[in-house]
This record gives sequence, C-alpha cells and structure tokens, in this order.
Amino acid sequence: MDASYRVQGLLAARRPGYSLAQEFYGDRAVFDLEMDTLFLNEWLFAGHGCEIPEVGDYTTYRVGRAEAIILRGADGEIRAFHNACRHRGSRICQSAQGNAARLVCPYHQWTYDLEGKLLFAREMGQDFDPNAFKLKPVACESVGGYLFVNFSDAPPDFAPVRARIEPYMLPHRLEYTKVAHKTTIVEKGNWKLVWENNRECYHCSGSHPELCRTFTDAPTITGVEQTGGDNFLQDHWNRCEAAGLPSQFYLDDSGQYRVMRVPLLRDTESFTMSGKPACSKPLGAIREERIGSMLLFHYPSSWNHLLRDHAISFHVNPIGPQETEVTTRWLVRKDAVEGVDYDLKTLTEVWDATNDQDRMLVEQNQLGVNSPAYEPGPYSPIHETGVRQFTDWYCDAMTRQLGAFAPAAAAE
Repeated sequence: MDASYRVQGLLAARRPGYSLAQEFYGDRAVFDLEMDTLFLNEWLFAGHGCEIPEVGDYTTYRVGRAEAIILRGADGEIRAFHNACRHRGSRICQSAQGNAARLVCPYHQWTYDLEGKLLFAREMGQDFDPNAFKLKPVACESVGGYLFVNFSDAPPDFAPVRARIEPYMLPHRLEYTKVAHKTTIVEKGNWKLVWENNRECYHCSGSHPELCRTFTDAPTITGVEQTGGDNFLQDHWNRCEAAGLPSQFYLDDSGQYRVMRVPLLRDTESFTMSGKPACSKPLGAIREERIGSMLLFHYPSSWNHLLRDHAISFHVNPIGPQETEVTTRWLVRKDAVEGVDYDLKTLTEVWDATNDQDRMLVEQNQLGVNSPAYEPGPYSPIHETGVRQFTDWYCDAMTRQLGAFAPAAAAE
C-alpha cells in the first residue's frame, strides 16, 4: 500500500486525546513521508542572524534530503540557496559555517556570487547562457534575530507569523547578541517523542531538579488551555506589558506556534542554579526585572526561552525514525565578555542537565513504544494539554500536506 494512503488511514483512525499509533513513532515509511511532506513544506528554524554577521558569512542547514546555504550578501541582506551546484548537483559549501567572497563548487569550480548568480563556468560552449543557471533560492525569513527557511516552491505566507511573534522578540534585540555556547545531542527517539516530552511538565518535578529551581510545573504555565483564571500569571503579564514587553498568551489558530511570557519561581531571574542572572549585561534595553521567560514554540522545529539576561534556542532535526538531533544555543549580548560578564558553566549547567535528562526520558519512552504491548494511552487533561495540542497540530498538518501531496504521489 502506498505510504501516503496508509498514513491517512492511521490519521483517520486515531483516538483524540490519546498518544499516536505505534507506526508514527518508528516506521521508516512514515518517517520518510513526514520528511518529504511536512519538513519540506513548513517553515523551519535554521539558526540566528548573529551567526552570520559579516558579508560573505554563511551557514548550512540540512533537513532530510534538502540542504540550504544561508548567507549574508554584499548588501547586508540574508538569503538562502539550495546547496547544490547547477552543473551536476555537487554540494558547494561542505563546511557547516564559514566566509566566502564567492561560492565556488569544489568539483568543477563553477563560481557564484553572494546573490546566487553564476559568474564562471569553464568551457561550456558558445550557446551556454549563465543566467539560466543561477543557484536555486530557498525561501528565507529573518524575524527578531531568528532565521526561518522553507524548501517548498510555494511557501505559506510568513507575514502573519512575523506580525504576531516579532513584538515579543524585539525587546531582547537578538540581532545584537552572539552564540556563547552551542551543543548538539542525538536522542535515540522519534522526533515526535522529543516534542511530546517538551510540551508537558508532568514529568518535571520527578526528573528535572535543576530546572525546577526556577521553572514552575503549574499547568496554567506549561499547558495551552488553562491560562485563564490564574491571577498570578495575569499580574505578571500586566506588569511586563506596562514596561513595554508584550506578554499575553497567544496560540495561532492552526496551533503551529505560541508566544507568552511566564514568571519564574519566587524572585528568580534566570535559568541558573542560584536563580540569579547568568550574564550581568541585559539583552537589548530591558530594564524591568523579574520578567521571567518569553516562551516561543514553532512546530515542527523549535522551542525557545528569551530571558532578560540571555536567550536559549532549541532546534529539533529528525535524522531517522528513532533518532533526533537536538541543538541548543545560548545567546548573550554581543559585547558580553566570558569570565567577566558571564561564566559559561553558570550559563549552561541547568539546560545541559535538563537536556540530558530529557534525552534519557525520550529514549526510554521509545523503547517502551517499540514493545508489542504498546497501545496509545490517554493524556492528562490537567498536565498534558500541550501534548494533545502538539499531536492535534501534527495530525492536522499531515492531513493537509498529504492532501496536497496525494495527486503527485498517485501519478508516480
């Protein structure tokens, strides 16, 4: 049976409010279909603008079969192109990050400028038109210091996303930051299990002693349906918004992204063991203290914490049916000096510990899901509204993408 029809049948048969069928968490055909439909058609977080600050700076971003070169052009604009030479398809940029005045394919030295125009192709004959062989563009958007790409030929409009999330992000001025530290771990679990683990704090008190020093597991903060009636949370929003910091809970109608600013426990300021700021130089022009964390998730690739003293981005990249890369970046103000304004251990130890704890939870979850005894179980209506919201979004998004994908698949 064609994988797309099989998955549509599984989606139609799923029980709302329960975890997904076993095939969604480990089947190779389901995974391949997700990569070719969902991940190649949705907007994906691909890094930060501060990682390519100078003209000619580039970074590469791969998901599934697709890879983009994201670079800063001579005009200062950030663009993205498929990392495939228009000659015979060889990868052009073979390093994860670098700087280049021109993009030169190492295979036959076809050479492109920073806007993707073909400048040189040796001995291609009199009828060869270089204008017909520009690098193929990848849709790229920069918002609040974040870079998003979309590999589709007809990407959905990013403007509504920008309009909603940018006001929350701008006070942190992430374009004037630097990546103080970056880690990548491989979790031996399906990417959806990684997300499900992230979208609830039902497990936090028993698994994350470092994080729980400052972050609450209250369902009004960790969920998506019970924010109303929490006076403490509403007071926090009112105080932050009076200081010019957009804070109110907003969940996109499609469920793909959410923004809100949440308080940390007691009088703590940051995700550190002491609760004190990890960096003495606040981001942007933020003067208000105890602003907590601005939470942003954007499915299927990123969740984030933007605090007063630093920001943390998390990137989810599926690399196999039961293997997922999770990359974490810690951002501090550009002029902050390590050892003077911040200490790397203090900055990273809470999330280093939490990431490793989550890795073990996801891997044990995957092993259990692989059991012949596994069957979908119910989500807690109190603590796991976020998990249900994620799986609802996933099922809706896959149904939508498969609807667009089906005619092409049927024609093959």
